[in-house]
Amino acid sequence: MQIKTLTKATLLAAVMMACGKDRVQTTETGLKYQMHEQNEGARKSKIGDILTLHLALKNAKDSVIRDTHKEGTPLQLMLQVPPFKGSFEEGLAMLGKGDSATFYVKADSLFTRAGQPFPPGITKGSDIVFNVKLLNVQNEQEFQKAQTESRDKQKSIDDKILTDYLAKNGLAGKAQKTANGVYYIINQPGTGVKPNKGDNVQVQYTGKLLNGKVFDSSLTNQQSGGKPVQFQVGVGMIIPGWEEGIMQFAKGTKGTLFIPSGMAYGQQGAPPTIPANSPLIFDIELVDVSKGQPQQMPQMPGQQQGQPQAGGR
Repeated sequence: MQIKTLTKATLLAAVMMACGKDRVQTTETGLKYQMHEQNEGARKSKIGDILTLHLALKNAKDSVIRDTHKEGTPLQLMLQVPPFKGSFEEGLAMLGKGDSATFYVKADSLFTRAGQPFPPGITKGSDIVFNVKLLNVQNEQEFQKAQTESRDKQKSIDDKILTDYLAKNGLAGKAQKTANGVYYIINQPGTGVKPNKGDNVQVQYTGKLLNGKVFDSSLTNQQSGGKPVQFQVGVGMIIPGWEEGIMQFAKGTKGTLFIPSGMAYGQQGAPPTIPANSPLIFDIELVDVSKGQPQQMPQMPGQQQGQPQAGGR
């Protein structure tokens, strides 16, 4: 009799869960959502956890704004206290590892509250659609441990990739290596001083993937207008591989940097131009070196607006 009662209860729960699946529901705060997959007993998200997720972001007309599936790299973010009622963060807090859902966040709440104009394709009074697949939930300690282990593993992978590339292209005998695994070749020695930490530099560059695809160049970049990019070296304004490599060059030097992914944009890459865990090549000319006030933070190679400056996290 007890077994039959348990079976009925389990069946009833399953039916109730099935009824709620994919049905648009609304929380007390006004957040509309659909649960697609919900794993009972899965580790739930809580404030301060690091979440790894795939996200497809769409406007009310179903036009895709961003899709991490196509980028090939999941998004990683810390779950924050919801900044307003019906926020995306509120939706994430409903999910556990392996769950998937769609959340409809009011564009007015998202942008007007932040004092930002509506982006192209987003209209006043519409919803922004967040399709989410939560891949992992970690506390900060677990996340940092996993990151360290992954970086250590990737470091040896990158070094082999770079040494193989140099050997294949007849460059192994010309390349020198820094303490953190950046290879560099000086093609035309400069006659000026080498930059020290805190110095201002001006650099012309062309950035490429190992397959030769150019992803950015100061020579053709509209933002720089073909002028050298300017920044203060040695203070974290740029990716670590640039800092370590450029400080090997004297003013006037032309050369090439071969940067492992951990000293570039790391596990996240810089979508859509730079895939995750990508070693990079930069043809560099160190145009000028000077003392002085810190320069404005530059937008770095391959970087889209709003992306972090340094990749070796």
